[in-house]
Amino acid sequence: MSALQLAGIRDLAERFDVFILDQFGVLHDGVAPYSGAVETLVRLQELGKRTLLLSNSGKRSAPNEARLARLGFVPGSWGHFLSSGEVAWRSLRKQLGSEAGLRCLLIARDGDRSAVENLPLTLVEPGEEADIVLLSASEGDRFDLDHYRRLLQPAAARGARCLCTNPDKIMLTSVGPRFGAGRIAELYAELGGAVTWIGKPFPEIYAAALDMLGNPDPVRVVCVGDSIEHDISGGQGVGLRTALVMTGVLETSSQAERERLFAEHGAIPNFLVRTFAW
Repeated sequence: MSALQLAGIRDLAERFDVFILDQFGVLHDGVAPYSGAVETLVRLQELGKRTLLLSNSGKRSAPNEARLARLGFVPGSWGHFLSSGEVAWRSLRKQLGSEAGLRCLLIARDGDRSAVENLPLTLVEPGEEADIVLLSASEGDRFDLDHYRRLLQPAAARGARCLCTNPDKIMLTSVGPRFGAGRIAELYAELGGAVTWIGKPFPEIYAAALDMLGNPDPVRVVCVGDSIEHDISGGQGVGLRTALVMTGVLETSSQAERERLFAEHGAIPNFLVRTFAW
């Protein structure tokens, strides 16, 4: 089986009614929209296509949508937004009803606290005081892995459970690709800590996304992403069609490198599209 090369998103629009779209690496690079992405979202809306932006962001959905508007995307040109941070926040709100007062070491970015907003958690800085580690983002463009090792080793030794709400192992930054929160979660596991993962490619986030969309007929749904490990493997794992764009984490990859990743993750996209443009 091999992926079908398409000229653009218009070819997908002829085949599908519902689009589950990644944001980083598909719509934008964290700094600016990719060429044609803003207009393509609008075109899908004008054609009556239903869209849900599904992101491995540890931030909740609302801050993500605000960032898209700041980047120049047209508010309302997407139907729904769901982040792994939002799914985790809703899950924690249910779980922590009887566990008020837990001490939390929050690993975030840019001072973001949306992951714990209105949750009964007490934030602590030293890892040795933490009952739970909430790993929502990486600052791999500022720190190396040894920084996180020193921070997290006491928490792992204490047996604090870790919730990773951003499984991406590579993130796009203004200084190029750097290690993401998923790599820090792997480090926590290497230190002997227990990690719970929320986000793509795990089924829970897709179940939440499809529920928001009213559980459409799967044959009319396509997942568009730049990560074979997360977007393609995740979409296929829940029985959906997938389209791989060759921007984002794959922008400089060769065909041989992509073939290796297909084999490594046991996932071949149904379609290939050079970029998210009409």
